[in-house]
This record gives sequence, structure tokens and C-alpha cells, in this order.
Amino acid sequence: MILISACLLGKKCRFDGRGLEGPPAFHDWVEKGLALAICPEELGGLSIPRLPAELVGGDGKAVLLGRAKVLRSDGIDLTAAFLKGANEALRLALASGAKTAILKAHSPSCGCRSIYDGSFEGVVVSGMGVTAALFAASGIAVFDEENREEIALAMRQKNES
Repeated sequence: MILISACLLGKKCRFDGRGLEGPPAFHDWVEKGLALAICPEELGGLSIPRLPAELVGGDGKAVLLGRAKVLRSDGIDLTAAFLKGANEALRLALASGAKTAILKAHSPSCGCRSIYDGSFEGVVVSGMGVTAALFAASGIAVFDEENREEIALAMRQKNES
């Protein structure tokens, strides 16, 4: 089983109330029962739409260790909701037997290579979102939609095993 960020499947669950269109293969995998759509931010109880949030003081790994926070652009602390969503997403991953997740790049939940820097100025830095960090720490391979070559390789390996 593969987990895919629901927003990449067109679900209108992003902070701005929009969905995105990932590759058609993502939809095919869901239809064939090979993939499951998740939105950690919805699982954490966040509303749609909502003000943007960014990680402040570190990345998702630091949030898991209690060394960083997830703040909304107006300064409201959303750390508890992001942790709740990450833990619920992990519960679903483990229950479904997922070993791979394809997540939304730069997201404070799902970014797996890069995230926004906490300045709300559109600056991207290396790091992982909260859910991506929890998945990685739990042995789930994380990719974002920009990792097309790595996703293709992982899918070929999955099909061969």
C-alpha cells in the first residue's frame, strides 16, 4: 500500500481550499486499491480553508522532539493539531501496511525534502514536515510529487517483489 497526499489527488483540503492534480498514475493506484489518500492536516482537525502554517525553530524532526513549533501566519500555535494529524496518519499507514508515502512538497506536514522556513516569505529550506518526519522515523519511505524518478524506481521494485 502507498499513501498519497489527498491534495495531490484533487481533494480540496489544502490550507487555501484548493486541490492539486498529481500524475494520473496516482488516481489509477487509488482506483486499483494500491494507494490510500490521506491528509494529515484534516486528520489533525484543521479547518479548510485556513491561514497558512509554517515550521518555526526547526523542521518536523525538531517538532517531534519538542524543539520547534508549527505556527499559523497570525502566530497561533498549531503544533498539537499537526502532531495529532501525523500520529493519526501513521496509525492509518501501519493499519494498511503502507511502506511508501508520496507527500506534498514543502508542506509543514508532508514536505519530505524541503519546507518553508517559518518566515512566511516563501523561502524554502531543507527539512521535513511533521508527518514526513514521523513516517521516516517509523520506516516508511517518503517521497514528494517532485521525486518522479525515485517514485518510479520504488514502484518498479515494489512490482518485482
